Amino acid sequence: MDYYRLIGPLLRKTPAETAHTLALWALAHGMIPPARNIPYPTLHTKLWGLEFPNPVGMAAGFDKDAQAVDALLAQGFGFTEAGTVTPRPQPGNPTPRLFRLEEDAAIINRMGFNNRGLEAFVRSLRGQQRKGIVGINLGKNKDSTDAIADYVKGLAQVYALADYITINISSPNTPGLRDLQGRQAMESLFRELLGARKTLAMESGRTVPLLVKIAPDMDEAGFSDVAEVASGLPIDGIIVSNTTLARPPSLRSHHRAEAGGLSGKPLFEHSTAALRAMYRLTGGKIPLIGVGGIASAEDAYAKIRAGASLVQIYTAFVYQGFGLIGGICSGLAVRLETDGFASLRDAVGVDAR
Repeated sequence: MDYYRLIGPLLRKTPAETAHTLALWALAHGMIPPARNIPYPTLHTKLWGLEFPNPVGMAAGFDKDAQAVDALLAQGFGFTEAGTVTPRPQPGNPTPRLFRLEEDAAIINRMGFNNRGLEAFVRSLRGQQRKGIVGINLGKNKDSTDAIADYVKGLAQVYALADYITINISSPNTPGLRDLQGRQAMESLFRELLGARKTLAMESGRTVPLLVKIAPDMDEAGFSDVAEVASGLPIDGIIVSNTTLARPPSLRSHHRAEAGGLSGKPLFEHSTAALRAMYRLTGGKIPLIGVGGIASAEDAYAKIRAGASLVQIYTAFVYQGFGLIGGICSGLAVRLETDGFASLRDAVGVDAR
């Protein structure tokens, strides 16, 4: 039974952020029964030495404080990404800061990395079984004067608990954060992070994959810079993409002029074009995670054919609920079989080559 069909309409009658808090609480407290997960052998993929049962993950931003990692994995996600977490707790931007654009199947947020900080995050994550792949998304504090130090501290604190770690330098809601996507800034940041990872790997006996999450709003030179830095350094993957500051003229909701990052259906084409460009620029040699506007198996398949080895959802999950996960997985399996692909890996990037 899809419980979201019952509670979804009620949640959407409450303010967006309140509904998010309630949904997260229900998950974290076992109020949502686990899904009946159906294995699809063609969807199983191995990346960074990790075994993903399917390629559909929960994007960062939903479970900022790692409160519902186990519950999300139990809903059928192939992996989940907790965070964004910053070294110190911070309240984020003033409310209201989360807006549903229902007519557009979209959301605008200007949350501003609201979270309880690393100590609470680690404590919460240690209290869960983590029966599946858990990524951790790191950010910097808004008032930090040393961004690199924030990220290095985050890396050290979560390293033992993460299956992979994402460096978020692309949220539009922290002033100056996207400047870290510039060639020199990004290279300096990742040289420090990779040096810190080398030390942590020697101490722990395991090397945790390090990814970067980028914005869709860069120009061609910007994407090229990211690709060259990622290719020149041992960066393990790129998440394409974060939310956009663009406002397509097709938006109908009265919230369309709100400040913040736009996600959901209107982002799909924009983020997929960025994904395809990054696949070409990296020669398909760096694994990519496709995010932005996925609301169906068809959308997920388009991301994969554009170059994504994995995909993540968030906004469509808000509107469609838990049944979306199984629907995407079953639809992907059918599409792979129809197109004659023996595995998901065989379909990655076929439209971008």
